[in-house]
Amino acid sequence: MGVPIDISGLVDQLRAAASDVAKKDISVLKGFSERQIKAIAQQAQLVAMGIASGQITEETQEFFLDSLKTMAQSFANTLQGLAKVTIEKVWNAMVGVLWGAIGTATGIDIPALA
Repeated sequence: MGVPIDISGLVDQLRAAASDVAKKDISVLKGFSERQIKAIAQQAQLVAMGIASGQITEETQEFFLDSLKTMAQSFANTLQGLAKVTIEKVWNAMVGVLWGAIGTATGIDIPALA
């Protein structure tokens, strides 16, 4: 029989592994999202000023408004993709901790995830 796993310790290790990955990636996501949101807001201001001044005519207004919608959609899609990558990194970190704990308890070397 192998060595029992310290459940409380394993929970702490899993939490730490997930938090470490999430903190790093969330900081990247936050920086990205702040820059993008600011750029979208600035573009909206330019469109509003162009409409108000008449530089953007009724004929071209739809084009500029659609461009803003496209920018917002692209932002959301990119954020969704980055979130999926973060979730996969968290999963990999947690499985690595689990494999390590099981390996230590059983004396079996469990290969890391590919």
